[in-house]
Amino acid sequence: MPDGTVLDAGAALGVTASLSGRHWRWRPADERIALGIAQRLDLPELVGRLLAARGVGLDDAADFLAPTLRALLPDPSVLADMDAAAERLARAAETAETVAVFGDYDVDGACAGALLTTVLRALGCTVLPYVPDRLTEGYGPNGPALLGLAERGATLVVCVDCGTAAADALAVLAGRAEVVILDHHAAQGPPPPVLATVNPNRLDCPSRLGQLCAAAVAFMAALATVRVLRRHGCFTGRTEPDLLGLLDLVALATVCDVMPLTGLNRALVGQGLRVMARRARPGLAALLAVADADGPPSAFTCGFVLGPRINAAGRISECDLGLRLLLAEDPEEARLLARQLDGINRQRQVVEAGLLDLALAEAAAQIAAGHAVPVVAGQGWHPGVVGIVAGRIKERFNRPACVAGVADGVARGSGRSVPGIDLGAAVIAARQSGLLLTGGGHAMAAGFSLPAASVPVFQDWLDTRLAAAAALPAAAELALDGALDLAAVMPALVESVGRLAPFGAGNPEPVFVLPRVRVVRADAMGREGGTLRLFLQSESGGARLKALLFRGADERLVAALRNAAGGLPVHVCGHLRLDAWNGTPSLWLQVRDAALCAPP
Repeated sequence: MPDGTVLDAGAALGVTASLSGRHWRWRPADERIALGIAQRLDLPELVGRLLAARGVGLDDAADFLAPTLRALLPDPSVLADMDAAAERLARAAETAETVAVFGDYDVDGACAGALLTTVLRALGCTVLPYVPDRLTEGYGPNGPALLGLAERGATLVVCVDCGTAAADALAVLAGRAEVVILDHHAAQGPPPPVLATVNPNRLDCPSRLGQLCAAAVAFMAALATVRVLRRHGCFTGRTEPDLLGLLDLVALATVCDVMPLTGLNRALVGQGLRVMARRARPGLAALLAVADADGPPSAFTCGFVLGPRINAAGRISECDLGLRLLLAEDPEEARLLARQLDGINRQRQVVEAGLLDLALAEAAAQIAAGHAVPVVAGQGWHPGVVGIVAGRIKERFNRPACVAGVADGVARGSGRSVPGIDLGAAVIAARQSGLLLTGGGHAMAAGFSLPAASVPVFQDWLDTRLAAAAALPAAAELALDGALDLAAVMPALVESVGRLAPFGAGNPEPVFVLPRVRVVRADAMGREGGTLRLFLQSESGGARLKALLFRGADERLVAALRNAAGGLPVHVCGHLRLDAWNGTPSLWLQVRDAALCAPP
């Protein structure tokens, strides 16, 4: 059999190591629950099985398919300190104070900052939005920036998507300005001694809303603030701000921060995508246009079209460009910012590609040498892309990975982890033990800095702390939801599957495999030829389907599918897509993986 796929009778279609190294398995589902859901809700049996496979019970299926804010949105007061925060924000609005909104340079930080800035301006405040520079200031509040905001007249500073671990920096505002924190990052102890810290991941928060992103926390704060102002009679003869119109920002942040799309998040994203579809926000409308995203926006649009472009600025350029785009009111300004972000994202791809091969090779060597966790550092590597590269290493080798760029004797990096291995706790413990200059994060991601000479010591620490990573299988699993005959792929099927959207963390998009199909053609396409377009045909001839393998896919998979054109049959799996082109439905497959077929 040709090299590239390992087959086994106990795996899905016998594949234990696909062309990209994954182990295929069928996603399990309770068939009785699946049938019960289908019968009770008059759904296709396939949809019932997909719901059951995602842990949706018989009594929860209706709400899962049609989540509403009316049913799922809790009273904002369930969040610790929310009432104090809302009262303070309302007082700022009533007295037209100058408020600084101190954010972060990622999508969640930009969205949370834009949301709160929009609300406070609509309520009459003068707002000073601020995003720190990744290279010169790092993440979170810092003394000089905070003092500068106070000197510009801010009597209230609101930290969004940051601040929970910044007690020392925030202390400089004592006697100058009050502080409210709207955050969601893991707490390492008691909250800072400020007026209010609203964070569902506070150790003492009873809300059980720890899966909200910062933009969602900011939305809850906006609801609570407007409620206070309404109680104070502030909207007599005056229109209240359109808070539901801000849910496009919440949806974008929730998806891009990889929050679970279950429960309240599912309702927030579903409603937010409907808001986004109206294209009323000039910045998002312009970014969708520059990316040629013409159809109704989806979670995929947020995560793979809008998110990378907004994030790119915070990685390698002006860190507030994403926030400025989201706040833009003039369509022409929005168009120029969107074009700038699109160009920066292409630069980011070039920078990332320049160090990816080096980092992958070094990670492979470290794993071969017995390290449980690869920690790769390079002189001059841009700290804005090391997190992406760490994610690529994690995906390739199915274990936690850390990547750092070295400058002026300091290594600044990011790490990404796999389910079941808490990287953030290990990084926090390393900082508390004195190994790191800075460090924090959560189970799946972390950031850190340390003297470059101490990188080997840090790796030894991680090897000991996360020793279980060494026992992980070399290939990550890929769960398949079913096998489909190519002739059975019809618009009605895709529309039925789409009822489970939005897809993302906690609600994975179904992956279907097309067994034994032939690649009859493979073409490079896109601006730089980074996307591979395939035409698949059933082994017996007849039915055909277009498929796309997007930029960033495993190069082994890309090469194998190129070579498969016109040759032996392969198993191809991915996500089914349905677009409208000139009013005609267009079916295609977004390829996730492929495997060679066993010989007859």
